Amino acid sequence: MTRRDDPAWCTPAHLPDELHGFDGSVRDGLGVGAPGKLGVLDLALAPRGGTTRVVRQYQRAPLHIYRPIHLDPHRPDMAFVFLQQQGDGFVQGDRYRVDVDCADGSAVHLTTQASTKVYGARDNYATQLLNLRAGAGAVLEYLPDPVVPFRGSRLYQRTTVTLAPDATVLLGEVLLPGRVARGETHCYDLYRAELEARRTDGALLFADTLRLRPGGAGDPGSPATLGGYQVVGSFTALSDRMPPAELVAALRAELAPVPEVFAGVSELPAGCGAGVRVLGHTSKAVQAAMHAAWDRARRCLLGIPAPDLRKG
Repeated sequence: MTRRDDPAWCTPAHLPDELHGFDGSVRDGLGVGAPGKLGVLDLALAPRGGTTRVVRQYQRAPLHIYRPIHLDPHRPDMAFVFLQQQGDGFVQGDRYRVDVDCADGSAVHLTTQASTKVYGARDNYATQLLNLRAGAGAVLEYLPDPVVPFRGSRLYQRTTVTLAPDATVLLGEVLLPGRVARGETHCYDLYRAELEARRTDGALLFADTLRLRPGGAGDPGSPATLGGYQVVGSFTALSDRMPPAELVAALRAELAPVPEVFAGVSELPAGCGAGVRVLGHTSKAVQAAMHAAWDRARRCLLGIPAPDLRKG
């Protein structure tokens, strides 16, 4: 078995070909595998005493969590887990891996403490692997704060979700154009985020890739990508608690009046749920639309509203 202090444990098994061109030796700074460059977080959560608690925890700096809190009055059993990172953000050569196993009947909300900064890279790139598992009847939400890619940054993220047929999983992510106040608008080298969902028997439900590469194929300014918008958000609702067509209709109705955004909602393959993409010119507008989608999905699938996380 591969050890958790081995870079292979934290590196995707099959890297996209375009990343191999960025895989150079770090000339100025710590290279891949150096202390503090391999972040590992391995969590298992399960129902205990009427609430969801952490039953297994392994963390390797710079990734860590504090004690989960329970702040949703409509779902007091739900554990809110804040994923945290020592330091300011991703730098070249970082390899992070997060594994979260939510047992049958558990309720978990994963988020981050602040926006994720991705610093410029001259010799290498950064990766993050996120493996989420939701057991029978479990509810799992993953809604991190936005990603902020700096000039010259390179980030590859791969999220794999494995869920039981009667589990409910809500996922969201927002990508900002960069440090706009410093004149950086989509000046990164590469941003690639892959999402894959499977049943517990291994059957593929769907796969989605958001790939942006300024100045090349996948340029954010192209009509085929962001089409002049600056901020992009993605929201995914996986559940069998409501027919997908009805969920799509509900999300469309919720997003239609949200100002200053362009939003689309589609039924996902295999009848597993609905997918949302939101485009806008400001973080505030896109995040308002993302919250509206999260709230409506919760009301439809769980019968409760989204809580106030008091962030920002």
